[in-house]
Amino acid sequence: MKPETIAIHSGNHVDGASKAVIQPIVLSTTFERAEDGTFPGGHIYSRSSNPNRALLENVIAKLEGGADAAAFSSGNAAGMSVFQSLAPGTHIIAPDDMYHGLRNQLKILFAGILKFDFIDVNDIDAVNRHLMPGTGLIWLETPSNPLLKVTDIKKIVALAHRHSIKVAVDNTFATPICQLPLSLGADLVMHSSTKYFGGHSDLMGGALVTAQKDDWWQKIRDVQGYGGAIPSPMDCYMLVRSIKTLPYRIRGHIHNAQLLAEYLEKHPKIEQVMYPGLSSHPQHQIAKQQMLGFGGMLSFTVKGGEAEARRVINGLKLFTRATSLGGVESLIEHRATVEGPDTKTPFNLLRVSVGLEHIDDLIEDLEVALG
Repeated sequence: MKPETIAIHSGNHVDGASKAVIQPIVLSTTFERAEDGTFPGGHIYSRSSNPNRALLENVIAKLEGGADAAAFSSGNAAGMSVFQSLAPGTHIIAPDDMYHGLRNQLKILFAGILKFDFIDVNDIDAVNRHLMPGTGLIWLETPSNPLLKVTDIKKIVALAHRHSIKVAVDNTFATPICQLPLSLGADLVMHSSTKYFGGHSDLMGGALVTAQKDDWWQKIRDVQGYGGAIPSPMDCYMLVRSIKTLPYRIRGHIHNAQLLAEYLEKHPKIEQVMYPGLSSHPQHQIAKQQMLGFGGMLSFTVKGGEAEARRVINGLKLFTRATSLGGVESLIEHRATVEGPDTKTPFNLLRVSVGLEHIDDLIEDLEVALG
């Protein structure tokens, strides 16, 4: 089935008892056993599984082309479960511009437990130099946040698998509508489902999708079940509801982002635009090969430094100054401020989550703010 059909049908089924067309919300925390002690409904206790979560995990797995998916209470909880599944002392190679929430997890929560290096994963020689006997995972984020760097997934996978190293890809920016890392050889995909899956800035969630149900995946499932960082039935229901429109929303985000990037690239007050759909992007050709669409995120740097960037962002009316991304409304933020003192982000950079407003209105708002 095509993504539009998967998104609508793989997270839903007609309720057997009421014949409701939409799966009802099951709030029960526990489920009845049969006389022989088994669970005919397939669920024991809601921390372990729930009908709404099962449907959410099914639709996400199907969209990514994976063997199974696990839903979590946030993207950070999903990422942390991966790190918790690794044996103490495991070495991780991660991008030098890794999402700061997961980077800080490693630096603060896993210091002394795991080993890690943050490097330019697009430099294959640097990746080779940092391999060691205990390297167990290469973490990719493509396109990256907020520099929109694109990493050649197939190239990293080929190197990693030669050394029996797993590859995980944060696919939050791209979504499975724009990129399918498992089809490119990755072992695991991560999402902050708070973002495009939720799509309306009112849900929190995370997800992991595996290429195969192996021992590592079972360990991750154990972390999910025993750790209990799971989404509520209501959140699962709402995420399934939102995912039904994901393919169509993403098309609108891509359309607006491409036109906005082209407008900004021609503006005399803009230093650089970072968007994979521009031919000027350093990895544009890689993006064309491995992506199905270029996504709805872009960043740009403003001539005149941090002060001018702040003047621009404070002059906008339609773009909301806020963290997060993937909602129908356009958001903009001064990313370096959010990331803190060890940021790799230029201080004249503004990151934009391009929403679904009319593109003419978005361009007009930026035209006025840029002056």
